Amino acid sequence: MFSRRLYELLERAWLTANVKHCSEWITGAALLDAFKDLVPFSPAFGLARELDKLDIHFLKDNLDKICKGSTERMAFQPVDTGRASTLQQNGQDTEQTALDSFCEDLTAKAASGGIDPVLGRSEEIRLAIDVLCRRRKNNPIFVGDPGVGKTAVVEGLAQRIVAKTVPDELVGVRIMVLDMGLLQAGAGVKGEFERRLKQVIDDVKSSSTPIILFIDEAHTLIGAGGDAGMGDAANLLKPALARGELRTLAATTWSEYKQYFERDAALERRFQLIKVDEPSEHNAKLMLSGIKEKYEQHHQIHITDSAIEAAVSLSARYITGRQLPDKAIDVLDTAAAAVRMGAATSPVIIENAQERVTYLTERLVRLEQEAELGIESDVVSAELAAELDQAQSELAAMQARRAEQLDTHASIASAQQSQLPEYRRQLKSLNEEGNAVFCEVDQDTVAQVIANWTGIPVGNMVKDELQNLLALEQSLGAQVVGQEQGLSALAQSLRVAKAGVSASSGPLGVFLFSGPSGVGKTETARHLANVLFGGDKFLTTINMSEYQESHTVSQLKGSPPGYVGYGEGGVLTEAVRQRPYSVVLLDEVEKAHPDVLNMFYQVFELGMMRDGEGREIDFKNTVIIMTSNIAAEQIAKACRAPNQDDEDVLAKAINEAQGLLNQQADETPTADEGCEEEAQAPWTMPSLSELNNLIKPELLNHFAPALLARMQVIPFKPLDSDALENIVALKLEKVAARLSENHQITLRVDQSVLSHLSKQCALSDSGARLVNATIEQQILPGVARSILGFLSEEDMPDLLTLTLNDDGQIEAVFADLA
Repeated sequence: MFSRRLYELLERAWLTANVKHCSEWITGAALLDAFKDLVPFSPAFGLARELDKLDIHFLKDNLDKICKGSTERMAFQPVDTGRASTLQQNGQDTEQTALDSFCEDLTAKAASGGIDPVLGRSEEIRLAIDVLCRRRKNNPIFVGDPGVGKTAVVEGLAQRIVAKTVPDELVGVRIMVLDMGLLQAGAGVKGEFERRLKQVIDDVKSSSTPIILFIDEAHTLIGAGGDAGMGDAANLLKPALARGELRTLAATTWSEYKQYFERDAALERRFQLIKVDEPSEHNAKLMLSGIKEKYEQHHQIHITDSAIEAAVSLSARYITGRQLPDKAIDVLDTAAAAVRMGAATSPVIIENAQERVTYLTERLVRLEQEAELGIESDVVSAELAAELDQAQSELAAMQARRAEQLDTHASIASAQQSQLPEYRRQLKSLNEEGNAVFCEVDQDTVAQVIANWTGIPVGNMVKDELQNLLALEQSLGAQVVGQEQGLSALAQSLRVAKAGVSASSGPLGVFLFSGPSGVGKTETARHLANVLFGGDKFLTTINMSEYQESHTVSQLKGSPPGYVGYGEGGVLTEAVRQRPYSVVLLDEVEKAHPDVLNMFYQVFELGMMRDGEGREIDFKNTVIIMTSNIAAEQIAKACRAPNQDDEDVLAKAINEAQGLLNQQADETPTADEGCEEEAQAPWTMPSLSELNNLIKPELLNHFAPALLARMQVIPFKPLDSDALENIVALKLEKVAARLSENHQITLRVDQSVLSHLSKQCALSDSGARLVNATIEQQILPGVARSILGFLSEEDMPDLLTLTLNDDGQIEAVFADLA
């Protein structure tokens, strides 16, 4: 137990050490200093009569000189070897100053090779040099989004100073990085933080070597060290910054710059803003090539050029919310670590197999113990033993393949040049079976990392996008039936945009799908997202019927400042900001308010939209699809083969819409109706251009001409009987896949069933939507009831056949394969 007097002494000693001696520890000198202050006021301390011989006033005045060089002080000081060596090289006193205690010498770090090469930022570095060479206000501040490389610009400047590729005024200058954490640590006493910062400023001014102070995350200075209504650290810097006595480099983000610097005009004018934008993909690849060697040395593995290309292009496309080059570097670093660890650790699938073998073994032992105790169990020991044998066999096969992969991998590392191609072919063949082991970082390993981060299948990343565009009609036509002309027009427009020969600077495509319900408009958008961008998650669907009031504009682009919901983002803008490569589906667009549609003028024209927070959202890599039922009746009527009653009416409607009446040949009317039919040309399905001319007046009744001119209208035709039959077959194929996956049942469908279902769907105007309803109402209920019965009996058949009985009803027949 400590006495109250001892607590009082320790408290006084701590204050003395912190305030008077600038120490974070209670030293013997501080303890003596506090002890002498307390002796006159405390009779308990009067026992130490020997201290009376000391001259208290002399001790207080000369305590720093007496303690200088004390081993105790040197032991407590945090010495950085890099800083100490720099001081010794410069011939300076080895005693640390405030500058050495709270800063790091970036130029010394660059001289020792501790900084990665900086490429692609020559323009920003040159601008910084120009500002630093000013007579006054020579303080650049780098402003940019997180991850664009603001600190790297300063590191590049330090490398140029070391290499002496800067103006003479900057040769030999030291760049010192101010560590705000060290500056604030232990500065709990009022005024201590300001005293430390003032000492740093004084050390910079008095240094014989010119010093540039670098403050990263400079916004943390504003408000630091001062309470509300009092001065802060920024106010201490203002006089020196204005007079040019303290050259400072600063870095912060746009949001912090607007929040802190723009509100303090006196501080803002002392800095010269230098924008650090996100680099282009080309410059990002240049930056990664500069640091490639550093990462190869760290991971002790080769990184191919294709890996750099893939890291930049795939991260730019699939990783949102972060900036280049930061996200590409992280992807490359993770891929290198994964390749290195892939050969050193067992893959997850083998670990899972080992865990399963352990589980089955323990379960079998417990089952045998229960049998000895007379406890009955529903589990048959023989079945469990057979399952264990199978699991052990699978594990042994995995381990054998793994051993072969590792042997081949080791052979590649030590093989001669002539043997490498054969070993690489062997390893590639083994990797195709799973649990891949790679010799270097390539585009496949990079794609695997991004797949793990985003959940997008690897195959959709590394496959040739240009080949997909060339075969886009076939890919979409396999899922969307009966719209060959519309899909061809869609694919042609996307190929023109992707080839870079289009005059438009907007999105990849802006399309208006108009036609009856259930003909494949929404389905086309969904499959287009899957083919072009890699999955349904890259489809943003906006139901425009929810935006029938003018104020709902804020829901799409975000609320402006001062309104409820500000900062939460808009439904549309946030979706595109997070997935700039995507398909945007504006469903039932004709139901939206005109003010909502007016918002899309600049999007369709320039591919940009400014959200509620003032950020520019890029739509240039999106495909915008609008669906509408406008003119559905005209399209359906024009695409239906005319009968005897309405032949003349339909022909007249189409001809008037096309403006072709003056081009038709005069026909001589006769009383013989049969001769008139022979003279008339046979009816043909109208083309897309003819349908566009037919429905354009109706579209102009709903859309402004300027807005309609920014869209490409693609009419979707009604489905004929053949198309409906193909759709029925596609839907039943999906049912067959589910039966096979869940119950190992093979599904066979008679042609009569397909014809029967397609005829039923043709009687309705719902199109393909009726196909799902018909299957779910007429087929699946009976099938589900039978399957549940088989499950209860534990006797599942192998085959299900759908036939049409004599009464014209669909019948499900289950059977076992012989």
